[in-house]
Amino acid sequence: MPTYRSVSTCIQNFETTTSSQRLSTSDHSLSTMNNTSPTRSGATLNATLNASLWERPLEATFPRNSPCFSLSKNSSLKPGKRRSTAFTRFSSTISNNGSTFSPALLARARNLAAEHDRLSSETSESFNAKVAKRIGELQDVATALKKWEETKESLSELDALLQDSSTDEELRELAVEDLTTTTAHLEELSRNLTTSLTPKHPFAELPCLVEIRPGAGGGEAAIFAADLLRMYRAYCARKRFRSTIIKYETADGEGAGSDSPISEVVLEIETPGSYDSLRGEAGVHRVQRVPATEKQGRTHTSAVSVMVLPSFPTTGQEGQEYWEADLNDPNSDYYVNPADVRTDVMRARGAGGQHVNTTDSAVRLTHVPTNTVVSMQEGRSQLQNRQKAWQVLRSRLAAAKREAREEQLINLRRSVIGVAKMGRGDKIRTYNWGQQRVTDHRSGLSVHNLDDVMEGGDELEKVIDSVKAWFSEQEILGLLADEESSRNTE
Repeated sequence: MPTYRSVSTCIQNFETTTSSQRLSTSDHSLSTMNNTSPTRSGATLNATLNASLWERPLEATFPRNSPCFSLSKNSSLKPGKRRSTAFTRFSSTISNNGSTFSPALLARARNLAAEHDRLSSETSESFNAKVAKRIGELQDVATALKKWEETKESLSELDALLQDSSTDEELRELAVEDLTTTTAHLEELSRNLTTSLTPKHPFAELPCLVEIRPGAGGGEAAIFAADLLRMYRAYCARKRFRSTIIKYETADGEGAGSDSPISEVVLEIETPGSYDSLRGEAGVHRVQRVPATEKQGRTHTSAVSVMVLPSFPTTGQEGQEYWEADLNDPNSDYYVNPADVRTDVMRARGAGGQHVNTTDSAVRLTHVPTNTVVSMQEGRSQLQNRQKAWQVLRSRLAAAKREAREEQLINLRRSVIGVAKMGRGDKIRTYNWGQQRVTDHRSGLSVHNLDDVMEGGDELEKVIDSVKAWFSEQEILGLLADEESSRNTE
């Protein structure tokens, strides 16, 4: 492990891994201001600058596995101790505070803002619905970039004022106060700009279908599947999302009227935008608890698979305005050729009276190229079941195409930079009854109010929001990887 002769040299060689950038100082320039960066081991480097602009003491804590623990004996900073060391500053204050922004993301923001301005000028002459929608999509980026650049310019002016030897002391003190406030504001605007650059999911504005299936765990898994169904319905009621169970199958095939365990449930959420709210729920949900049938008090582990699919509204349905793809266009990625689908009709089983038991109202669709099968018997007529079956089939095929594209993109990005991906076959969340704990394994968030989660309350909302933030982080990493890949191919 190397030994550094000074704190500044140590910090200069302290490498972070969140964005593969360095926090550095020299004997004449301190470039980190109120910044905390995680290392590979999860340790942190905390650098805090005091109020004086020209003489700023540095208070730093170095992790035990950091090279900074090998500071020479002549250093005034000892491992694991907080000690103030003065650094004389002569250089600009804006080199590495909130104004620091990824050049790749900044270039992307400026390109999108330029597109926004160009389309806005074109729309002023003639209105086009698609162009207007695109302008709306770019508005957040253009606004965030404008505010960021204005604040960055203000920071530059303050820095120039402080660098000017003719500035009187009173004005200098005011500039120092403004500098602190403006720097904090610029950091906030940098986060807002980054968020605005996060690509919007193409299905974000659509309704969705939530499919729930018990996995490993036998009867206990089926009971937990019913618990998740109630949780999502309660969440929808709280959010005022319209939800309807369009498929409810039990192990004995009798349907909703049976006491037999659930084998599959499909919940349709008709409210536009519900897909964006719930898409992070797709994956394997694991439960750890003592089943009601367990007489020896042993904790069992079971699992339930949840799929969240976009629901494509047909003409006249609510949400159609958010979906421009023509499902009858053979050139569309979301087109399903009727010739590739085999249709079987049969009599429904279970409750429903003489009508459903004596007519061929149940429908089974099979997409032959992919062997995707959808059965529907909940409706009282064959027409209703056929429409719902086509809706589910179309959603499954579209989601599969989207996942295939995302997998190709993730593989490309992984060759450039590590980008995480969790598929619907991965364990995404654990519900531990004994500890009253729910842990999401993507965002890392744990909440200790399991009852509120299962009731679709604020704690569930908190978990869902943490997954959305995780998605955004992955998208930003993906953007950086794409930019790096494009530079490598040039």
